Amino acid sequence: MINKTVNNVTEALEGVQDGMTFMLGGFGLSGIPENSIKELVKRNIQDVTCISNNAGVDDFGLGLLLKKKQIKKMISSYVGENAEFERQMLSGELEVELIPQGTLAERCRAAQNGIPAFYTPAGYGTEVAEGKEVRDFDGKPHIMEKAFVADFAFVKAWKGDEAGNLIFKGTARNFNPLMCGAAKVTVVEVEELVKPRELDPNFVHIPGIFVQRIFQGETYEKRIEQRTTQS
Repeated sequence: MINKTVNNVTEALEGVQDGMTFMLGGFGLSGIPENSIKELVKRNIQDVTCISNNAGVDDFGLGLLLKKKQIKKMISSYVGENAEFERQMLSGELEVELIPQGTLAERCRAAQNGIPAFYTPAGYGTEVAEGKEVRDFDGKPHIMEKAFVADFAFVKAWKGDEAGNLIFKGTARNFNPLMCGAAKVTVVEVEELVKPRELDPNFVHIPGIFVQRIFQGETYEKRIEQRTTQS
């Protein structure tokens, strides 16, 4: 069994360079790769394209990269919680590609499974369809969407073993599984790293074949994006 572990986040991000395209798991602030994002900020990586459902908030998650203007382009579905994102987009400082959430998920899955493109009705008749091939299926128009091409995928899992087998917990099982194996290199940070055969195979969500590097994260803030309480 191949050991995919690296000692820390510094080793995990070896080979990261300016101008690359990154996939980052998470939904809102749930399940985001906190350690990997902090390391990207620390390294001051510039002119990157980020594929992520959200753009974090002003002072957390991808908002940290936006604050330092390290991101050249965002490919996202929902970005309404980040004022700095809005400012950069409206001022023309940031390239933005907004796509339907289901299409975002499917473009990740297509890349994961080696499917170059697919057809979907989502977005037809809107700006999303501009410049894309359209075909009719059963009398309904569909637009062609291409699988994502990315250099690194940064994923957060709850528990993993040294071979890269992963278990996700709760709502953190969002875009993270879809991004495993969808880039040239998949880097996974986990809350708990265990020895091979310690995970019950019946509960493994992603097999290690989709993972190149895995490490145990140091700390996780797990911030709540919108806290709702009952008085």
